[in-house]
Order: sequence, then structure tokens, then C-alpha cells
Amino acid sequence: MQDIIDGLPKKAKDKHKDNKKYFTKLKNRPPKNLDTVMVELHDAEFEKTDCLECANCCKTTSPIFTTKDITRISKHFRIKDQRFIETYLAVDSDNFFVLKTAPCTFLADDNTCSIYEVRPKACQEFPHTNRRDFHKISELTLNNVAICPAAFNIVEAMKKTIGLGKNPKGQKYKFNGRD
Repeated sequence: MQDIIDGLPKKAKDKHKDNKKYFTKLKNRPPKNLDTVMVELHDAEFEKTDCLECANCCKTTSPIFTTKDITRISKHFRIKDQRFIETYLAVDSDNFFVLKTAPCTFLADDNTCSIYEVRPKACQEFPHTNRRDFHKISELTLNNVAICPAAFNIVEAMKKTIGLGKNPKGQKYKFNGRD
């Protein structure tokens, strides 16, 4: 697994330009069944992918902590929200609460999460490949394919399934009025 993780940034970088172009077309003219297809691809990938073998997301990036996340996790630790913020969080350049350190403070040596039951919403939804209105999160997805092997595989499967103009039944989709 470590070889896959180590090679992922280069693979993602090599495909970035094409993926960006693909996602621009997808965003401008998403197929009607895009969300359904993405849920199917997401579910299929996670039937064969075990996040505990990887945990690269937890090792390299921080989720955004919402006010609800902070309150829920603080309650779990039986501390005040402000103490949780002071102890674990910082404010990033976009004015979001994120972890002060990477890897995640709550990641154990066996890649389990010590706050799994109360983890942030961003962690619960990662890599966001089964999200509604998937076409609206292209920038996030482009970032995630460089972090998450499953996200990379899902995007590659999406491009094969949806293609640049054909749906799974062989019917052509129109992107920006073109085939």
C-alpha cells in the first residue's frame, strides 16, 4: 500500500491537466445520472478498499472542523469548545478551523481513529465521491485524487463509465453542446 501512496501524487499530477479539463466539461453540463453513477462507483471501490490500510488522508491533511463538529467532539472529551479549539485547532487562510498538526492528533498507530464515532463531518464524507451534486466539487476532487488512492480509482472509473460524451448505455452526452 505504501508504494501506491508514494506514487499517487505523481500519478495525479500526470493526469491533472486532463482531469481539470474533464471536470470543467462535467461541471458545465453534468449528465442527469451523474450522482447515481458516482454512488455506484464509490460503493464498488470501497467494497475492495480498506481505509485502515492507507489512512493517507489522516496523515497528510486536516479536515475542516465546523462549529457542530467542535461542539460534538468537545462534549465527547468533556471539555469546553474553546479549550478544544485552543488545544487542537488553528484557523487556516480561508478562515476555517483545521488541525494544528499532521498527521491527525486522533490517528492511532494502527490507522484507527480515536474519535471515530464523533469525527468531523468532513472525515465522515471523505473522499466526497458519493456526494450529491458531485459536479460542483471538482476542485476538491482534483485535490483528493492526489491524497486518496480510492478517489483516484473512482475518478478513473468515472471517466471510463461516463466518458467524455457517452453514458454507460452508449448514448452520447453533450458537453457544452458538443459530442
